[in-house]
Amino acid sequence: MSQISLTLPDGTARDFDAGTTPADVASAISTSLGKKAISATVNGTHWDLQWPIEADARIDIHTMKDDAPALELIRHDLAHIMARAVQEIWPEVKVTIGPVINNGWYYDFDRAEPFTPEDLGLIEQKMKEIIAKRDPVTTEVWKRDRAIAHYRDTGEQYKVELVEAIPGDQPIRMYWHGDWQDLCRGPHLQHTGQVPADAFKLMNVAGAYWRGDSSRPMLQRIYGVAFKTKQDLKAHLTMLEEAAKRDHRKLGREMELFHFQEEAPGMVFWHPNGWTVYRALEDYMRRKLTKAGYREIRTPQVVDRKLWEASGHWDKYRENMYITEIDEEHANEKRVNALKPMNCPCHVQVYNTGIKSYRDLPLRLAEFGSCHRYESHGALHGLMRVRGFTQDDAHIFCTEDQIEDECARFIDLLAGIYRDTGFAKFDIKLSTRPEVRVGSDEVWDKAEAALEKAILSVRNDYELDPGEGAFYGPKLDFKLTDAIGREWQCGTFQADFNLPERLDATYIGQDGEKHRPVMLHRAVLGSFERFLGILIENYSGKMPMWLAPRQVVVASIVSDADPYVDEVVNLLNSKGIRAESDIRNEKINYKVREHSVGKVPVILAIGAREVAERTVTVRRLGEKQTASMPLDEFVGQITSEALPPDLA
Repeated sequence: MSQISLTLPDGTARDFDAGTTPADVASAISTSLGKKAISATVNGTHWDLQWPIEADARIDIHTMKDDAPALELIRHDLAHIMARAVQEIWPEVKVTIGPVINNGWYYDFDRAEPFTPEDLGLIEQKMKEIIAKRDPVTTEVWKRDRAIAHYRDTGEQYKVELVEAIPGDQPIRMYWHGDWQDLCRGPHLQHTGQVPADAFKLMNVAGAYWRGDSSRPMLQRIYGVAFKTKQDLKAHLTMLEEAAKRDHRKLGREMELFHFQEEAPGMVFWHPNGWTVYRALEDYMRRKLTKAGYREIRTPQVVDRKLWEASGHWDKYRENMYITEIDEEHANEKRVNALKPMNCPCHVQVYNTGIKSYRDLPLRLAEFGSCHRYESHGALHGLMRVRGFTQDDAHIFCTEDQIEDECARFIDLLAGIYRDTGFAKFDIKLSTRPEVRVGSDEVWDKAEAALEKAILSVRNDYELDPGEGAFYGPKLDFKLTDAIGREWQCGTFQADFNLPERLDATYIGQDGEKHRPVMLHRAVLGSFERFLGILIENYSGKMPMWLAPRQVVVASIVSDADPYVDEVVNLLNSKGIRAESDIRNEKINYKVREHSVGKVPVILAIGAREVAERTVTVRRLGEKQTASMPLDEFVGQITSEALPPDLA
């Protein structure tokens, strides 16, 4: 039998027979590791302990202490265990697919009757019984015809379709959890008892079309979450409860910020309060960009398909674009246009007007660009996933030698904006060259090195994501963490060597010859809509004073105080404070409660004593105590508090 060499994480190499499994390797290293092993990584691929290794490779054995592989296996096994439980309770149910997703898994079922909350409880109990059996998990590779015949015989028509869709040269891997069998790429744990029985929960049921096609059968998708420990599960469920309280859609109604309706799905109807917040953020961003050397532009929303064809978006992005046809009378022809899904090609058109010299670079063009992208109705989610949105978009045209400095400048700008909006912590991910790409390796080397060096000039940590860059250049993604620990990917910085070539952007170099600029795509917020949704949830609606739609409400206690209430409101408005009066014939406690639900930061109560003494009684959101102070003193205090961070 031929020999293979397996290199361990410490750099040592050992010889084994070809066909050795990771389980054999783990046992050869130590009896203890052999018992604790759950999977391996072989040449960068997650590997089942049962799979044979046929050639020299690097290998790393995993145990339950290794979070990422352990959680992947636990969640993947639970998908199979759940499907087995469903078919043990209801044998007539047909199974389809069940992938691992963030924090858990889902599995799609074809069942005539809808699953109920009580059914989820039955399934959970059956899953725990299966886990307690400690049934072995085994795997085999079958020929294509055998797998198809097996699934036809068992009446699993969805599995037949899946096998038929697998390319002929790929192996058909089958897994058994006890006697229950499924088509799966793996890997999996070695027996059902390795899954923690007290660290998972079935969450809900949703509809899902088979293969995502609305013309195919509607299936029932059961979602579950799972972790390594009961404590981790409890923490996650607590976070979900807190997230439900902070849901921006709920708070948007309570605070009268915005709404959605079916006549314009995925499009935001901003109310006065919401638009006030939007404009406050936009004004802040405009000042920050101006100070950072950006020049603001505005480009058309409807653009002829010829530009989208030239940029490459027509071929790659057409299904997400809103298309319109117009009869051009003067040309006696139909013109096909599209609402822009992004601003990049239009910014190149602005750059291309007139001759650019190396002395003009870097040229930073910014636009609060209104964009439209078609998203499926099921994917829409409040402000977080919309069809119409505004990007805080900008493109920097520069030389290759300027990439590093522009990147460092951008990270510094982004860090300041995130800090001002309440996100002191953010992570950076560097995505490098994919297999399919444009540009020479020399240019990619230079761009990747420039981005990495720029990160390290600002901070000393980042996450590397090999092969996940855009086809036109490497990129940075910026993830911020909110008040309850959720991560949101918002900012991005991308180096593009492709679009300037496609759209013939040039500059005159020091040598008098034409050269291609590098185009740097960058955004801090991503989109105003989504970032505002994140802000609302991060602050649970209690926005910082400078972003609050109504900063002060002045409420009367008695009707005789109404003229003084108006005087206070007018004075505050003259100082730039967003103040409103409430002189309704309601009790003051009712008014305070209502405006507290609306998350107004400061409520002033005005009664006969305040009128006589020219004072105000101040109640701040979240505080039970009130304070009385002279009107002039309060005005000076609140005027300072209400300033945006860049003006404070």
